[in-house]
Amino acid sequence: MIAGVILAAGRSTRMGKPKALLIAPGGRTFVTCLVETLIDGGVDAPFVVGRCDDELLKSTVESPDSRGRWIENPDADSGGQLSSLLAGLRKADRPGVRALMVVPVDAPLVAPETVSRLIGVFTATGAPIVRPRYQGRNGHPVVFSRAVFDELRHADPTIGAKAVLRAHQQSIVNVDVDDPGVTGDVDTPQDYERLVASHTAARRGHDSVDDER
Repeated sequence: MIAGVILAAGRSTRMGKPKALLIAPGGRTFVTCLVETLIDGGVDAPFVVGRCDDELLKSTVESPDSRGRWIENPDADSGGQLSSLLAGLRKADRPGVRALMVVPVDAPLVAPETVSRLIGVFTATGAPIVRPRYQGRNGHPVVFSRAVFDELRHADPTIGAKAVLRAHQQSIVNVDVDDPGVTGDVDTPQDYERLVASHTAARRGHDSVDDER
């Protein structure tokens, strides 16, 4: 089994509003997109890690039509992103879990096919870390094998999960995908505008091709 964790405990200070609840192209919130994407790709009921005071996100994740599971990270402000990853790992680590798939909430347009392919590559290789790559750029979600769980638990908080990535640089399996969503990184209103504009342009291009057929 591959467990999934969506990191959504940031303050979104540069955005000025909660990123997890921004509306992605298609009309769903970022967090809802990712929950559904992970499930459709083969992850069982992913965990969403948020702050203790984020009642709106909590109610969204715990709503009757949501298939995600809520986790509160009391150390979100002091512990950074690594503390959220570890909060998810504490809940997800149970017998039968072979790996943890981790994705930040500001990469909402990852395709389910990418999730499925990452799981397939991990299953075939047993690599300690598997991650997608689009046009030479590494992205998310990242699959961490059970073999590195303890390394994540003991990682330097000032470096975070990057310390584990660096330690296994030679054994990481990078999976080339035709999915620009894996490089999503929405931090500012300008990033959000570009995301919407690029998706709209891609949609128009797709429709034009269809019209020519």
